[in-house]
Amino acid sequence: MSKSIVIIPTYNEKENISRIIRKVFSLEVDFNILIVDDNSPDGTATIVKNLIPEFTNRLYLIERSGKLGLGTAYITGFQWALEHSYDYIIEMDADFSHDPNDLVRLYRSCHDQGFDLTIGSRYKSGINVINWPLKRVLMSYFASVYVRKVTGMPIMDTTAGFKCYRKAVLENIGIENIKMKGYGFQIEMKFRTWRHGFKINEIPIIFTDRKEGTSKMSGGIFGEAFKGVLKMKIRSYFKPFKKN
Repeated sequence: MSKSIVIIPTYNEKENISRIIRKVFSLEVDFNILIVDDNSPDGTATIVKNLIPEFTNRLYLIERSGKLGLGTAYITGFQWALEHSYDYIIEMDADFSHDPNDLVRLYRSCHDQGFDLTIGSRYKSGINVINWPLKRVLMSYFASVYVRKVTGMPIMDTTAGFKCYRKAVLENIGIENIKMKGYGFQIEMKFRTWRHGFKINEIPIIFTDRKEGTSKMSGGIFGEAFKGVLKMKIRSYFKPFKKN
């Protein structure tokens, strides 16, 4: 059994899901995949179910009752991965905005170099984003600047969603207590990991906007994160995290 799993949350990803699954399984590292689908009306889960017999004991599916949010999808996936004793747990989008080939680099950073969290960073070496409108690039980049200023985290891409965790991180940072549920979830996960004293690495990646399907990003998502970061920082003064 593989000790590494890639968690991919989905909502209406029928154009991408089969291709992304086959690509991950073609890589040199033996990854398993867990799809967490939020009752996609386009039949994404059905496509996954039809692939499961082809990839027995490698491809898994959790179907949820509706569109319950990115953060809760990942927490559901994390809990499943811990229950099934995976040592390395990776987050990834379904739409090829994250290059599947970079999964190997994320994994080796944790497995070979001993980091507890490795982040695929759009902003580690400049701004490496393709096919985004300028407004969206600026919104994302300055959101990370804002988060660094408020929290003090030495992380360039604080909203990144392409990450590899050692299981010890997810066992110790209190994922069941995460407050933010949208893209702010990504910030809070990094903040808790950093405050617990885990070793964090950022490796530069090139982020390419989706070619198929529809983006779930919105201004409201960033608004939730903006307020949530302030609340998160204030809470940390009253409930300090334990260092490992």
